[in-house]
Amino acid sequence: MSRPDDQNISTEPHIESLWRYPVKGLMGEELQNVEVEEQSCFPYDRKYAIENGPSPFDPKAPKFLPKINFLMLMRNERLSLLTTKFEEETETLTILRQDRPVASGDLRSAIGRNMIEQFIAAFMSEELKGPPRIQSAPNHHFTDTDARYVHIINRASVTALGHMVNGALNPKRFRANIVLAGLEPWAEKQWVGKKLQAGPVEIEIKEETNRCAAINVDPETAKRDQSLPAILNQQFGNDNFGIYGEIKQGGTLEKGARFTVKSS
Repeated sequence: MSRPDDQNISTEPHIESLWRYPVKGLMGEELQNVEVEEQSCFPYDRKYAIENGPSPFDPKAPKFLPKINFLMLMRNERLSLLTTKFEEETETLTILRQDRPVASGDLRSAIGRNMIEQFIAAFMSEELKGPPRIQSAPNHHFTDTDARYVHIINRASVTALGHMVNGALNPKRFRANIVLAGLEPWAEKQWVGKKLQAGPVEIEIKEETNRCAAINVDPETAKRDQSLPAILNQQFGNDNFGIYGEIKQGGTLEKGARFTVKSS
């Protein structure tokens, strides 16, 4: 039997939404379409990160560092109280609280970064290990893995997990790049080693996504209101939710586009 939230939604497998997160740890923004390249992240996705006190990150020789070096939802759920707007042409970040702008700056300039850093220093004062510093480097992304993957979740699996905890879950808490719809719950668990085709774009599914305590945070209230990794462990014997994919053929991904899954 269909549920009220299923009405007027295509039953064909399709892309429900597309997301990028220009600054690691801050909330993302929805895209109508995105141009992706082979073996790359979404453009501007996690291009910046906010250092939580001094870290080993070297912009002249960037390499993967554990997220513990930066502000992150796993420990800094207060970040969920902020929303952001990112202007791609100028790389200007605007931070909003309760829909009101509270800080803005061009992240390419020292002055612009300082405007954001000053706000974060005041807003996150009790959780900082030292002065916050916005970090970036050419062609570097502050993802949770050392591979250039896109993160994908299945909307039906979000709903099914919500049923396990007797409450609706907002897909935003899983911070995916691609949210898929029109599938059976947990269908994506069988996709590792297969390829997802959406228009010209081909994505090879590499592995399931191991989850941390960040998904316990409600993105609307900034409250740690669930124990989802524990629930997943009880159900599946691991903390996995969602999948990582590597772009094998680039092109334009569009919200609402249909897709197919095929063997490699």
